Amino acid sequence: MQATQTIEKPLTQVKSQKDLHKELDALGAWSVAQVEALFALPLSDLMFRAQETHRAHFPDGDVELATLLSIKTGGCPEDCGYCPQAARYDTDVKANKLMDLDEVLEAAKAAKAAGSNRFCMGAAWREPKDRDIEKVAAMIKGVKALGLETCATLGMLEPNQAQALQEAGLDFYNHNLDTSEDFYRSVISTRGYQDRLDTISNVRAAGMSVCCGGIVGMGESREQRAAFLARLANLSPYPESVPINHLVPVAGTPLADQKPLDPLEFVRTIAVARITMPRARVRLSAGRQELGRAVQAMCFQAGANSIFYGEQLLTTGNPEAEQDRELLAELGLKTKQSRKTEVLV
Repeated sequence: MQATQTIEKPLTQVKSQKDLHKELDALGAWSVAQVEALFALPLSDLMFRAQETHRAHFPDGDVELATLLSIKTGGCPEDCGYCPQAARYDTDVKANKLMDLDEVLEAAKAAKAAGSNRFCMGAAWREPKDRDIEKVAAMIKGVKALGLETCATLGMLEPNQAQALQEAGLDFYNHNLDTSEDFYRSVISTRGYQDRLDTISNVRAAGMSVCCGGIVGMGESREQRAAFLARLANLSPYPESVPINHLVPVAGTPLADQKPLDPLEFVRTIAVARITMPRARVRLSAGRQELGRAVQAMCFQAGANSIFYGEQLLTTGNPEAEQDRELLAELGLKTKQSRKTEVLV
């Protein structure tokens, strides 16, 4: 099922979860109730439906390998409760300046040699300055010249900044909604939900593809997870890439002691994302290492077809490349890069 109605205006500012969900339901396409009904299906039925959807839209069954490099780490003024890069939290992350162009290009070359086809650059800014955009634009041009797809996540963007990135050749811009609108203030107070929607709108207007997802396991309810996925699915169009992160609690952050989400609930979240956004690349992102091989395998069966690949994911650990290759090979999965030749070995 795909959105058939353009959402022309944001939801009004309301505090009632019930009223907020009613307003979203009234917009058409995927209602929160419909998405909740998917979550409530017997797991075998949900997985079967997700597999049908996946095979219909990705008949080659390939897995996209993306590498994420933190080009500017730490020192962020935001208060995102999950993030060790926030300057206000006492974590092991130290603030560093923006990397030099040559360093970034060396990392991109290494990522390509390891099999990645998309190279993502992340900077811990609330919003970049125009002079920052100029430097990142040079990185984008250099990475594109290597034959890689490019993605960046730099915080909030003004329309002129989005246009400058597009002119540099940026393929994707990542800006996550993180969670549902009614749970959002439980996690973040320094940036509003509408700010995130505005940046996504600016990216679309500039002609770039959108990478947008969020984090589950932050204490939200299933209904709030359903509302989060409904919001993503009802964007017009929905994102081309949908990263789903499993919270990695980090000492020193407000969510350090958050109880882990049940692994099967995470699998359900992947399956529902696949069904509601059938043509998107649904990406397993942060938290894969904690999930383990068996749960990751279930996520691939549920329709995940993209992973962040490599040893480091911004400031959290990620399964090493060789372990990823072994798991994909055992599952008989192909990479996007190798799909025209042979099964990954």
